[in-house]
Amino acid sequence: MLAWRFPRKCGRRSMTRPSPWCWNSTGFANNAVNSLSQLLQRLTDSGVDFVVVGGFAGVLHGSSLVTRDLDICAVLTPGNVNRLREALKDLNPLHRMTHPRLSFLQIPKQGEVVKNLYLQTDWGIVDVLSSILGLGDFEALKANAEWIKIGGRRCRLISLQDLILAKEAMGREKDLLAAKELRAIAVKRSSAKSRPELGID
Repeated sequence: MLAWRFPRKCGRRSMTRPSPWCWNSTGFANNAVNSLSQLLQRLTDSGVDFVVVGGFAGVLHGSSLVTRDLDICAVLTPGNVNRLREALKDLNPLHRMTHPRLSFLQIPKQGEVVKNLYLQTDWGIVDVLSSILGLGDFEALKANAEWIKIGGRRCRLISLQDLILAKEAMGREKDLLAAKELRAIAVKRSSAKSRPELGID
């Protein structure tokens, strides 16, 4: 069984403050998204229906490329915004694209329409997107999504083929490089006798 696993942390630090991860020679990056497993579990427990997308989705599918962000696609209804606030309220969530950085606990105002959220938390960056270039909205991604296990929980992961299309639609050099690697992974997966189980302990 193949599964992506988080490496052990270096030293003893509070789980509510950033701390570097130790990566072995087959790992993906130093100082990557801190406590990402806990972030995913928080989001899964929040009650928000989402699909993991972006660079970390690539990592979960077997990519060796570096990522520091957790990207998810979800419908940002007022109810879901409140659920996200509840899940992240003790992690100092801030809008990282505003200057000065405003608190997610106060902005947006109740009932205000939101398309995307770009957040910095004490456990790392979380971007919540309502649609993905080249694919469409949450419902379009959900239709083809796979399931992954996260600390005993389950959440949706963008399908490998959809992720390749999204990377190619972005068109940036780093995304095209990622798409090339993901296509190689898809070829290898198609020839495998059994499908690998994806997940995080």
